[in-house]
Amino acid sequence: MLEEAEELAKDGMDTALDRLKKELARVRAGRANPALLDEVRVDSYGTQLPLKQAATVSVADARMLVVKPYDRNNIAAIERAINNSQLGLNASNDGAIVRVPIPALTEERRKDLVKQVHKAGEDARIAIRQARRDANDMLKRGEKDKEISEDDLKRGLGNVQTLTDAKIKEVDEVITKKEAEILDG
Repeated sequence: MLEEAEELAKDGMDTALDRLKKELARVRAGRANPALLDEVRVDSYGTQLPLKQAATVSVADARMLVVKPYDRNNIAAIERAINNSQLGLNASNDGAIVRVPIPALTEERRKDLVKQVHKAGEDARIAIRQARRDANDMLKRGEKDKEISEDDLKRGLGNVQTLTDAKIKEVDEVITKKEAEILDG
């Protein structure tokens, strides 16, 4: 019962941390990052495809992404999808590839991005606390149903709290690193 509760908490907390890292990878920090285009969907022959399935995205330099379509007939659709993606990017094609320059961030935009990062971090903390609550409820039910002793309950609650503290600290480190990346960018 103790191991099950701790495993439940760990799984929930790891999921929240992974989701945070993926979300922060999409936050533009002024540097070219292929993950920036992960959510872009391309209209290819009447079907909405993720950009990854229609082209390869690579980094040409610190401020330029290069998108090479698998099918050259999709080049205009890829360019249109990137330009309409609400990312503030202005893609252009040369007939073979799509170039996506990453503009420098204004101070105001940097502050907005930092706010987004902090909100994503708070969402991750909430998910971690929810995982802790679920594990604690499982432990308390086990003690109430006489499956574990009161000492085991206290030990389990302590272990879950220790795990929670470590994961919250990890979230804070990820956020601090991303914030520095945005402000320095």
